[in-house]
Amino acid sequence: MSKNTFLFDKTNYVLFAIGLAFIALGFALMSGGGSEDPTVYNEELFNAQRITWAPLLIVVGFVVEVFAILRRPKA
Repeated sequence: MSKNTFLFDKTNYVLFAIGLAFIALGFALMSGGGSEDPTVYNEELFNAQRITWAPLLIVVGFVVEVFAILRRPKA
């Protein structure tokens, strides 16, 4: 008898969603900081949020995604 089993379980899909949320939040934090006048320098472009925290959240999101893919469901 063949038993229909799914490759992922509920926990994998929850981890997928968490990883996507981290990635989306990272890209949202990275956006903005521009100036309407291109000849005016805007200091907001190089703040810690865009240089440090946003890329860190994106990397964490990708690590969570890889973990969600590699995690084996409970048998």
